[in-house]
Amino acid sequence: MRKMKKALAFTAAVTIAACSMAACSKTETKKIEKTDDLKGAKIGVQLGTTGAIYAKDVENADVQEFNKGADAVMALTQGKVDCVIIDEQPAKVFVSQNNGLSILGEEFANEDYAAVIKKDNTQLLDDVNKALKELKEDGTLDKIISSYIPAEGEEKGSYHYTQTVTDGDKFVMATNAQFPPYEYYESNEIIGIDVEIGRAIADKLGKVLSIEDMEFDSIINAVSAGKADIGLAGFTVTEDRKKQINFSESYTNSKQVIIIKK
Repeated sequence: MRKMKKALAFTAAVTIAACSMAACSKTETKKIEKTDDLKGAKIGVQLGTTGAIYAKDVENADVQEFNKGADAVMALTQGKVDCVIIDEQPAKVFVSQNNGLSILGEEFANEDYAAVIKKDNTQLLDDVNKALKELKEDGTLDKIISSYIPAEGEEKGSYHYTQTVTDGDKFVMATNAQFPPYEYYESNEIIGIDVEIGRAIADKLGKVLSIEDMEFDSIINAVSAGKADIGLAGFTVTEDRKKQINFSESYTNSKQVIIIKK
């Protein structure tokens, strides 16, 4: 009988401990209905992005950084963060892939995208800006972008840029292929807006585009160290980044938005 009582007491103690652990591990999520609700929230961001920079300015926010935007979104679905701050177009893709998520109607910030080029490589900067100017004027940039991001009320275009220069020096582009529709994998090939813009710029320079996929926060260092000629990965122009790297003229603009649970 004493053995039975001891066994029951031990079982009860284990059950209480398990319940306590479960209670401790249970996370409470904050409802985000407007940008003011970000104060004190747990915010998921991709490491090194402008979303991460902006989130750190939010009052009392617990900013949690992830190597990939998809990992931040996964943390949101698991209740580990209250929301995710990320660029609008990848946000749309992630929301379409995950039931129960939506984009807050109130946008968080507007931004311009540009290529990043080594600080002292002014000749390449001039050449890239010249190429972008020509691609804007002849409509190539608009056709590339509208094939992935159609204007409201329109369908995606069918235009895709194919490089004409196939032999010669390499033009190395550093990117992070986790950022649809700007750069992402499809059938083991990196495709997207930035990839096609990279090909078009390489053609203007008479070189063959070569793509290096790496973590987003490694791109500026790779370009600065001469391991890549250019970085194209949805880079937002910021004053802090200008201290490390040169930016080309902007080739498109975007928004930072907030992904939430419905």
